[in-house]
Amino acid sequence: MTDLSDVKALVFDVFGTVVDWRNSVIFELSDFFAARGFEADWPDFVDRWKACYRPGMDEIVRGERPWRSVHDIYREALTGLLADFGAPPLDENEAEFVTDAWYRLDPWPDAVGGLTRLRTRFALSTLSNADFAGMVAMSKRAGLPWDCVLTADVVQTYKPDPKVYQMAIRLLGGEEPAKVMLVAAHNYDLAEAQSHGMRTAFIPRTNEYGPAQTTDLAPIGDWDLIAEDLEDLAQRLGC
Repeated sequence: MTDLSDVKALVFDVFGTVVDWRNSVIFELSDFFAARGFEADWPDFVDRWKACYRPGMDEIVRGERPWRSVHDIYREALTGLLADFGAPPLDENEAEFVTDAWYRLDPWPDAVGGLTRLRTRFALSTLSNADFAGMVAMSKRAGLPWDCVLTADVVQTYKPDPKVYQMAIRLLGGEEPAKVMLVAAHNYDLAEAQSHGMRTAFIPRTNEYGPAQTTDLAPIGDWDLIAEDLEDLAQRLGC
């Protein structure tokens, strides 16, 4: 078994690993628009909205566009999507409220209990592409017991840019990568963290993208730990 005795801090991908973004946003949109007498295929809407996320960030990582927060990426895509689905027009306050659905997300059932156990032994932080204020608000609402919050805002680039992982190593590992473990449901994220010397733990979330999910169903790298969920991770790390 890999010796993980040097690990002092756990940093977490949040969207998908800790919170159930898809079902949460589907519920938010359904509830908001039902009150306005409008119905749509909200799972399809959310899937298409989410599909704007990665390309929008990649443009910034490649230097093709100036820095924009994830909130701004989603807000920019919202107007066109609403038009495509024939939704009633929203004023600016309503559009902001709908966009902020991405920060009214419910944790997976094992998340709060697992994190609470892990916090008895490790420092816990996010390592997310989310904007800072949104992550703070979401974590407070969901009762996620972080010791600190690290997001892409701090270095104004997005994973898998090395700057994001190096931030976690510098701030929580004292420049010693093996003291920091990334916990994520996404193999690409773990691969980049591992390339910088960080420890890695894979948590499969096989319904993150709904019943038709085809990616990240299983680990595809030599990760230090593979756990069923965050409660199981706590057990495996002796918490």
